[in-house]
Amino acid sequence: MEEIVVIKCGGSTMDQLPDSFFQAIASLQQDGKKLVIVHGGGPAINAMLDRVQIAPQFVDGLRVTCEDTLGVVEMVLCGSINKALVRRLTRAGAKAWGVSGIDGQTIVAEKTSKPLGWVGEIKQMNAAIPKAILTQGYLPVIAPLSVSTDGGNTFNVNADVAAGAVAAALGAEKLVMVTDVPGILRPQADGSKALVQETNAREIAAMIADEVITGGMIPKVTAALDALGQGVEQVVICKGTAEDLLAVCAGKEAGTTVRTRGGVYQ
Repeated sequence: MEEIVVIKCGGSTMDQLPDSFFQAIASLQQDGKKLVIVHGGGPAINAMLDRVQIAPQFVDGLRVTCEDTLGVVEMVLCGSINKALVRRLTRAGAKAWGVSGIDGQTIVAEKTSKPLGWVGEIKQMNAAIPKAILTQGYLPVIAPLSVSTDGGNTFNVNADVAAGAVAAALGAEKLVMVTDVPGILRPQADGSKALVQETNAREIAAMIADEVITGGMIPKVTAALDALGQGVEQVVICKGTAEDLLAVCAGKEAGTTVRTRGGVYQ
């Protein structure tokens, strides 16, 4: 298990991430921490789809990707979003290198059988390029596009799923899923919501059945469990603050943690 931390930045949070978040990443990198970012870009994709007059569609929180939508997704994720993240990291003092899952067949997928269009189900994750980037002292910033085995087709991949696959392939010690909420929230009798600080696979299944976990949180926890099942020791779902990121990387409590250690993952 390498001391690599994979950070998934959701598209809905990226415009809200403060400069201090990127400065924290730069500080961690300068201290020798190996970091990888996998990013989404949903709002930016929706904005571009609106400009070209393509109506976005979703099934169970997952984007339906027709051929026209795929072109927009590739342009936004591999272009504007990826390079914007690299610029913010560079300004903060980090060394960042933007790539996508298409490059070097880093993420190989097959077209899903679900009614989602050109969406891929990951079949293989090749860690050679991210490892090479890390070896050169840079932080890989990965856009979640994938390619078919023969290289002939491109697929959109849910960023949470891609982050889990990247973390597993790199043997990361942690996967940190940065979102716009503090973690998994459980409704209380008085109408408030309490943070679930630690959980496991059985509890997550129950929370999905009870509709405590809904919408976009479902692919996050599913990807978390997949990563744990493939050897990642710990997954943390937390808010995109410098304080939370630094706490998680220092082994302190923040957000919702799902662990393998101590028999928690079942």
